[in-house]
Amino acid sequence: MKILFATDGSEHSEDAARLLTKFNLTSNDGITIFHVIGWVPFEEDKQSYYANLKFLKQEIGGKVLDSALEVLKPSGARLSTALDEGFPDKSIVAAAIGSNADMIALGARGIKGLKSVFLGSVTRAVAISSPVPVLVVKNSSREKKPSEKMKVLFATDGSDSADSAARFLSGIPFPEGTEMSVINVGLSAVSDIPERFIMEVTDAVREEVARVRASEFARSEAIIGKTKALLGDRFSKVTEIVKIGDPAAEILAEAESSGADIVTVGCRGLRGFRGMMGSVSRRVLGHAACSVLLAKTCGGG
Repeated sequence: MKILFATDGSEHSEDAARLLTKFNLTSNDGITIFHVIGWVPFEEDKQSYYANLKFLKQEIGGKVLDSALEVLKPSGARLSTALDEGFPDKSIVAAAIGSNADMIALGARGIKGLKSVFLGSVTRAVAISSPVPVLVVKNSSREKKPSEKMKVLFATDGSDSADSAARFLSGIPFPEGTEMSVINVGLSAVSDIPERFIMEVTDAVREEVARVRASEFARSEAIIGKTKALLGDRFSKVTEIVKIGDPAAEILAEAESSGADIVTVGCRGLRGFRGMMGSVSRRVLGHAACSVLLAKTCGGG
């Protein structure tokens, strides 16, 4: 696996680096540690100031790369570094495409003092525009014990993009014993009928509602069964979860209640916009307390 690890030298970037060291990476895997010197335009008479600022940023950029390199040494992967100049989000995406990276990993810097819904502009822009999978690492407030296994929650809707995401997940070198939960959230045709009114109607209507619900659950179970087959025997434990309701809300609630370390969603994208995310992906990315893997294996198609 080839990973482009984008770092800005912040503690959030170091959190992302530490998560990567937990994966079972080997010398067959490669991590490129990538830092971008932000480009700021200056008028002609300020070129001297610009040159001095650029020199300073280059000096600091080297230190940023060295710091990340130190954190990633235990990963077991082949490590390399790269320094670029430009707009960070565009440079990161371009570097991932140019190096044929399988995944971009970066920390969720966010905005100081605000909840995770307000991701930093660079993080959000990379997540939206990247045609390759993006792992946005968030530093969860829940401290894990060393003996605890990694937990991954994979949300599938049975689409081609979700199936591609499952195949991608099966190829990630997660730590041994990683527990996988597969969730499908159905939009019920009878969810807008309050339960107390269903009990007041005729037996025939109640039976029809029960039939619809049974059909919906059967469909969800079939989707999850297909997903488990795509995952193969990669995970020691796979838990099946079927929910009915608002997809993003149910995914977020399950991620929180189960203590997931990473929640994965396939990005179907928006028609006509390469790499763009659908509404469920955007809400999960913005609101999840844990790390989020956007498995955009279809390039947002």
